[in-house]
Order: sequence, then C-alpha cells, then structure tokens
Amino acid sequence: MKIIIHGGFFSESDQSHEVKTAKQNSLKSIAQKAFEYLKSNSAFDTAAYAVSLLEDDELYNAGIGSQIQSDGVIRMSAAIMDGATQKLSGVINIQDVKNPIFVAKELMKEDDRVLGGNGAKNYATEHGFENFSTEIPQRRREYEAKLENGGKGTVGCVAIDKDGKLAVATSTGGKGFEIPGRISDSATVAGNYANSFCAVSCTGVGEDIVSNATATKIVTRVTDGMTIEEAFTKTFDELKTIDGFAGAIAIDKNGNIYHQDSYPTMVFASFDGENYEVFN
Repeated sequence: MKIIIHGGFFSESDQSHEVKTAKQNSLKSIAQKAFEYLKSNSAFDTAAYAVSLLEDDELYNAGIGSQIQSDGVIRMSAAIMDGATQKLSGVINIQDVKNPIFVAKELMKEDDRVLGGNGAKNYATEHGFENFSTEIPQRRREYEAKLENGGKGTVGCVAIDKDGKLAVATSTGGKGFEIPGRISDSATVAGNYANSFCAVSCTGVGEDIVSNATATKIVTRVTDGMTIEEAFTKTFDELKTIDGFAGAIAIDKNGNIYHQDSYPTMVFASFDGENYEVFN
C-alpha cells in the first residue's frame, strides 16, 4: 500500500516561506490521513478521500480556495479513474459545491460519467450535494488585483491498495482569470489516467498537458513495458519541445512511486506507512 499526493505548483512568486512551509506540512498530514484510510478502503475510495481533504484546505487551488475566472465566477473541475475497470468519471466547470471530487465519484455509477456546467451542478443538487460557495477573501483580493493590473494549480492523489489495485483522482479550481468555459486537463485522460499497470495525476498548464497527452502517454508506456522512470523521461522530453509547464505523480503496479516536473516547483508528499517524501 502506498500513496502520493500533490498540491500543484508554487506558482505565485510572492508566496512567503510561511505559506510554502504550511503547504508542505499540510501535505504530510493529508498523506498520513489518507494512508490510514487506505488500510481499510480501496485505492479508488482513498483517492477521492485524499483529494477531498486537499479541496477542504484553502492553501490549494481546488475546492475551497479555487481561483476566480475572468467574469468573477468560480468554476471547478475534477475527475477520478479506477485502474481496475479503466472507467473515468468527472465534472467540468461545476459551481457552488464543496467537493467536486465527490460529485465526480458519484458519477461513476452512471452511464454518462462526465458532466459539465449546469448539467454537473443539477446532478449534484439532485444527489444531495448542498449549495456551497468556495470563494475565500484571498482569492477575491487576487481577482480584484488582476482586474486592476491585467493579471497554476491543481491537487491530486494516486494510490495502490492492499490488493494491488490502482486509482487516481485530480481536482482543480482553474488557473485564475481564464475565459469562462475553459476546459483544462484535470477532468480528461491527459491529466488523470489509470489502468492496472500505472496511475498518473498531473498539474500545471492544462493546455500543455493536453497537447502532450501527458498522463495517458506515461501510463501507456508503462503498460507497454517501459519502467516508470523511462516513461516519465520520454514523456517529459516530449513536453520540452513545446516548452510545456507540467508536473506529474505516479505509482506503477509494483508499487514504484515516481514524480517529475518541467519546472521544479511542484509540491508533493508520499507515504508508504513508514517513510515520507515531502517536497522541500
């Protein structure tokens, strides 16, 4: 059993040392809580649980703390994928829910498993998810500053359970001040992909991740016989050709954990019950 989570990038150049330290401490705590949960739950359930904890922490750009788009509205996206069944479900540009990842998880029961906009919100309401504003004062201040001055982040979890099953979940509040309706990588197989061989969650600039099909390439290459390190190296070498901004975390079927970023500012933590690895 192993788990790795990421909290996106340290993308704001003015982030204080205190904020960075707080993120690192938060990730370590969440990784430990998620691992305890993993002991008695599946990788699929654990991936959703871990991401919900990240969504509940305003330090991250997902759930509470999501960025505000150019029209002053928060729209969030999230997806989850079960490596055993290779089914993905997700929500795109959903508004006014606390935990988009739980709506995405609920959709796994449906034939139509990826919903967007009003359809996603209506589904959430019909299935008991309460109306909830995820706006915090810090994001409003950032938005107003961008209005005056013309003005990257995602969270994710990959887990392997006691039965060797893999799952991945990813959630984002967008890049901030984007054109309303923009769709990033988080609810696509470019940014969130798993099968029985490997699972990958990405963060960074969604357009770059989609153009490179990053998560899908890594998983496919591991499936075809590459080591997880070889798959990452080749995929990120291809990302360089478009000067892509991305990071990814992964676990393969043998429990090997790997992570890489194109610009070394991704914040992550992994835990196997004994050993932590935390970005510092």
